[in-house]
Amino acid sequence: MNNIYITSTHLNLNIMFTHTKAFSSFSVNDIAKAKEFYGQTLGLGVSEEMMGLLNLHIEGNNNKILIYPKPNHTPATYTILNFPVADVEKAVDELTAKGISFEHYDMGQLKTDEKGIARFPGITQAWFKDPAGNILSLINS
Repeated sequence: MNNIYITSTHLNLNIMFTHTKAFSSFSVNDIAKAKEFYGQTLGLGVSEEMMGLLNLHIEGNNNKILIYPKPNHTPATYTILNFPVADVEKAVDELTAKGISFEHYDMGQLKTDEKGIARFPGITQAWFKDPAGNILSLINS
């Protein structure tokens, strides 16, 4: 039997997304808490969009990051946003002072210290959750 392989160039799929501008979105169960957390606690620019959506404004990121309310929200079990910072330990200390708790992991090669910071060759990272339980991280820039 002969196998037929079709590549994206044969289907013109490479043209379909050539000029698109993708963006991210994620859900929360309380949009007011999300606005306060992302705007006040994390200090990000937050604007309200139509239909109760929030738009995060992150310097250097020209694409939208939308937050939408979802009554039956289930928190993401993976990291939805990574925030590059110059000094992860300093950022952890600052956010801890604001009441944010960092996640602690001990799973194979993923081990965090008492502050919740994991150190890999060339990578320092720490994870925390937003009020809706979604996972965010700080990572060295």
